Amino acid sequence: MPDYEKLYHLMLNASEDALAALEEGDPVRAREILIFAERRAEECYLEETELHP
Repeated sequence: MPDYEKLYHLMLNASEDALAALEEGDPVRAREILIFAERRAEECYLEETELHP
């Protein structure tokens, strides 16, 4: 079973970092932060579901 709390924290931290980047006037960095976090969350989810179907 996927660790949804872990995934939630990963995305929450990324959203906070992305908001900080936006406040600094760096939307490109904000976008990259969110894309990286989304990919990492997907990888974690897939790894956990493949190990424990």
